[in-house]
Amino acid sequence: MIEPPAPSCHAPSMLIVLIEDNAALARGIAYRMEDGGHAVDLLSDGLDAEDYLRGGVGDLIILDINLPRRSGLALLREMRRRGDARPVILLTARADTDDRVACLDAGADDYLVKPFEMAELEARVRALSRRSARAPRREISCGPLTLDIGARSVTAGGSDLDLPRRELSVLETLMSASGRTVSKEHILDRTYGTGADVEETVVEVHVSRLRKRLRPHGMAIRTRRGLGYALVAEA
Repeated sequence: MIEPPAPSCHAPSMLIVLIEDNAALARGIAYRMEDGGHAVDLLSDGLDAEDYLRGGVGDLIILDINLPRRSGLALLREMRRRGDARPVILLTARADTDDRVACLDAGADDYLVKPFEMAELEARVRALSRRSARAPRREISCGPLTLDIGARSVTAGGSDLDLPRRELSVLETLMSASGRTVSKEHILDRTYGTGADVEETVVEVHVSRLRKRLRPHGMAIRTRRGLGYALVAEA
C-alpha cells in the first residue's frame, strides 16, 4: 500500500467508516479519502456494518442508504437511538424532498445524492471535521499522558508531545485499551483501516519509535508475546 500524503491543514486525520455496496464507487471514495490523509474502513453489508458500528470505531461515517440485509437508514436510526453521535453523511440515489427529509429526520449530519463529484464529498467531510473539532473535548488519560481525540493532540505532563499521525493513532489505540493488551492486527486496522495491504511488521516500527518518545515520560509499551502490546506506567 502506498503511504498517503500528510493530511491537509484544513482537517485533522480521521478514521472514516465507509459503508457502500457498490464496489467501484466504494474504491473510488476510499482512494480519495486516503489521498486526503485519512484511514478508511470499508464495509458493504448492512448487518456486518451494524455489528461494526456498535464497537464505536471510527470518527466519521459515510453510509449508503441501500445496503444488503439492512438499510442505511435503519443503521443510522439505531446509532442515534443508542446515543452514538458520530457524524454521518448519507449517500442516496433519490433526490426528492421526502427522501431528503427522511435522511435528516433519521439523524444524518449531511447527505449527498448520487451521482456526485468527489470534490463535493471531500468538502462535506472537511466541514464535518471542523464541526467535530469545535465540539466539547473528548480526552483519554493514562499516567502523565492526555490525548485530545477531537484535536488529535497529546500532552505529557502538560507539555505537547509532537507525534507523527500514524504513531498518534497507535498511541490512541493503546490508551483506549486502558492497560489491556491490544493485538497487532487491531492496531493495524485502527491505524490504516480494515483490510489495508500493510504488513504487521509496520506496527513493530511504530511501537519501537513510540517507546523512545514515551520513555522520558515514565510510560512503557510492553510486548505480550503472541498477544500484542499494552501501554503501562513504568515502575
